[in-house]
Amino acid sequence: MTKTDSFSLKFNDGWKYDPAPESIDHISIAEQYGLFINGEFVNSEGSKYFKTINPSNGDTLSKISEANKKDVDKAVDAAKAAFKSWSKMDPSDRAKYIFRIARMIQERAREFAVIESLDGGKPIRESRDIDIPLAAAHFFYYAGWADKLEYAFPGKNTKPIGVAAQIIPWNFPLLMAAWKIAPALACGNTVVLKPAETTPLTALKLAEIIKDSGLPKGVVNIVTGAGKTGSYLVEHPDVDKIAFTGSTEVGKLIRRATAETNKKLTLELGGKAANIIFEDAPIDQAIEGIINGIFFNQGHVCCAGSRLLVQESVLDEVSKKLKARLESLIVGDPLDKNTDVGAINSEAQLEKINSYIQVGKKEGLEMFQSNSKVPSKGFFCKPTLFFNVAQSSRLAKEEIFGPVLAIQSFRTVDEAIEKANNTPYGLSAGVWTDKGSKAFNMSSKLKAGVIWANTYNKFDPTSPFGGYKESGFGREGGVHGLKEYLILENQEG
Repeated sequence: MTKTDSFSLKFNDGWKYDPAPESIDHISIAEQYGLFINGEFVNSEGSKYFKTINPSNGDTLSKISEANKKDVDKAVDAAKAAFKSWSKMDPSDRAKYIFRIARMIQERAREFAVIESLDGGKPIRESRDIDIPLAAAHFFYYAGWADKLEYAFPGKNTKPIGVAAQIIPWNFPLLMAAWKIAPALACGNTVVLKPAETTPLTALKLAEIIKDSGLPKGVVNIVTGAGKTGSYLVEHPDVDKIAFTGSTEVGKLIRRATAETNKKLTLELGGKAANIIFEDAPIDQAIEGIINGIFFNQGHVCCAGSRLLVQESVLDEVSKKLKARLESLIVGDPLDKNTDVGAINSEAQLEKINSYIQVGKKEGLEMFQSNSKVPSKGFFCKPTLFFNVAQSSRLAKEEIFGPVLAIQSFRTVDEAIEKANNTPYGLSAGVWTDKGSKAFNMSSKLKAGVIWANTYNKFDPTSPFGGYKESGFGREGGVHGLKEYLILENQEG
């Protein structure tokens, strides 16, 4: 029996798990939500609503207000008025509000986790153990920095920018809100946040916490809607800073729209990360890193390791172990604690993913999908591997944003670097090797903002995150994330 055969048996031992659904009795979702402007939930001027649905079964969860231009004007006006007092407040007092929000997220963590999985489709294990704790951690972290900006930027006078318009995606709704709101508030700015139209619920639940926390009215405003609502924010003359996380295509539009203005801009956009496995890597550990890198959150991750580069000498072993590991993944109900891969966020996204799978088939690539059953109702996609992918293949060049992995091989270090960097994106990468010198060498030559060594998808509030090239510019997290919300002036003398 070979080493690979032994590994395969470990993942095909016939075990089946009984359903272990998370209870929803403790959560509260209103039938209809208004906009959160100046500390209150208000009806939209246009009285238009859209549905947010559960992607695992298609059921409507709630009706959400669609903000029009007048609504956005009101939200920006509220933020602009609140800035006068919030920016002058003693930083230690600002810190108390941010800290209070963090504690309240912790207290309602179970409710937030369930709603995140219901609205977004991600497995409850991920919402419970990653999204919600990290969101609270970002508020805690930046609460600590609020009265220490002079130490973060010695020799500089720090001033808040003003009104920050923040537009976030649907893949990490609460976490992205925390990434943006916390540093903005710590620096003395006020905020108008627009969550994604398919996943607005946890942002609106966060608005409940913000209201209950006693945060002064107008400091944080939340307007819901689609792309049009976001464009009103981008084009608003009283917005001083724009922070956008989303697709590269929309990011380009925002950069054009702000090119002739004085608005400060940060963009965190798409990616096509290379996860590189060398022959001296701890292979079994790397297999788990590959799985986490591409199938975490159904592949709805901008920094997903969606390109796998494997050194030729271990390609056969890695391929067999990957296939075996795929057979163990459970695709199903996001609220079941056994689920590894939940629901695709929307029908439109599922169609996009399936179109790329068809592209791979038409290109004649070797495809592998597990034998796991997929629910007949809802939006689901089996984890998918494509082998022998050419550098010219669309699967190697374009962001799929789903559970589809393009696998390539390489022989030398230089070839791995060349292939990894041969992309318009530059957000992240992964390196797996037993040699520390090789990991450092690769890290210095890979053109990516975040590079993981012998791990993948590890995040921490203290660590900056962001990309290069068409993956955007600016950083979120750490001290670097504070800089994006400040005007820094040299001290006299």
